[in-house]
Amino acid sequence: MNDLQIRVIGHVHNEWNEAKPFEADAIKNCISTIVVDEEYADGLYKIGNYTELNILFYFNRSEGYELRTTTRSGDYRGVFACCSPRRPSLIGLTAVQLLKVEGNVLTVTGLDAINNTPVLDIKPVIS
Repeated sequence: MNDLQIRVIGHVHNEWNEAKPFEADAIKNCISTIVVDEEYADGLYKIGNYTELNILFYFNRSEGYELRTTTRSGDYRGVFACCSPRRPSLIGLTAVQLLKVEGNVLTVTGLDAINNTPVLDIKPVIS
């Protein structure tokens, strides 16, 4: 278990090329597309059957981490009790609403990742 098998399967595209922590809600309110690399496009078969998806992504522009941090609301918490991008493993997870699927492109809302963020995985939300 020393080797991790993690691949970038696509990228996020939206109007946000950078963001400050207090802008996360604004980013979530915009429409984003996730362009899945062609070699993984078959994995999207029947994804349109779901309205909510979990998107795992890589905080590729985050530097370092803090084990305790101040949140957007001003609360002071441990990094595992908040959504800070400054994490030891730099992995983000957001539940999004799927609006449309066109080939290898998903149109979503609710994603708090910025433009060109690498996507690691997509999973349906199953309740």
